[in-house]
Amino acid sequence: MKTIVMTGATSGIGKEAVQRLAQQPGTRIIVGARGRGRIVPEGTEVFPLDLTSLESVRSFAASVKKQLGDTTIDVLVLNAAVQAKDNQQQSADGFELMFAVNHLSHYLLARLLWPHMTASGVIVFTTSDTHDPALIPFAPKTLDPHGLANPQKKEWGMRAYAASKLCNLLTARSFAAINTKEGRGISVIAYNPGLTGGTSLTGKPSRFMRILLPLVLRPLSRVVSLFKPPFFVGTPERAGGVLANLASGEIRLPEGRVYASLVRGKVTFPDPSQLAQRDEVKDLLWRASAKMVGLSER
Repeated sequence: MKTIVMTGATSGIGKEAVQRLAQQPGTRIIVGARGRGRIVPEGTEVFPLDLTSLESVRSFAASVKKQLGDTTIDVLVLNAAVQAKDNQQQSADGFELMFAVNHLSHYLLARLLWPHMTASGVIVFTTSDTHDPALIPFAPKTLDPHGLANPQKKEWGMRAYAASKLCNLLTARSFAAINTKEGRGISVIAYNPGLTGGTSLTGKPSRFMRILLPLVLRPLSRVVSLFKPPFFVGTPERAGGVLANLASGEIRLPEGRVYASLVRGKVTFPDPSQLAQRDEVKDLLWRASAKMVGLSER
């Protein structure tokens, strides 16, 4: 029996991924969601999880561990995310919302469940190519964890979102380093699904946008992406299918790689941004995040 724990499984690419994972024989799936009535495949276990609250994250982790007993986790998929119009919304703990939900809560959840993962497991952090200034103009060029957690000035939401996705990638690199140090065989993956149309990340699309996307925007994106690949608008089905294949091990990263990026529908394994490759930045984020969630650095 393979045990999968997942966030962000009730809509978008996560919904596509969990539906595919649930079809695999001998698979047990536990999903964290804000309500037990959320739509998930039949047989999926749903536990309450509100990623805007660190206490809810701790409660969810405790429920998962109690439910599993001595059973270890084979796959941990940290996929949920929010995108706000600016960086002025706060979580229940007083942190900037996107930093809290996209990074801090998943950092905490990964740390709480990491000791309960099987030695040959898989952990996937959903990141974004918006973290890389070589590809996206508004991507972060520096990292100030405390400034992201408690911004002093109002900024466009996409900047904060991109920074939170950089944090996902850096956290994945930190766990990959821990995996090597501990001598375990866990596959740590940071996955960029690319620009994906028809998801609920920015809210429910209008009827007009649902018509416009396949008829105009997606065909136009194919042309633009010939020159600017990150602007290719993919589908939840393709992005979710790749997420499922990474989680199940059907797609494996080359030795020494952490970053998997879906570019114009093709899975690639590029270098992340130069900032994301810097160990001192990775370690800075780890220390700051540990302090924010009330854990030791080790």
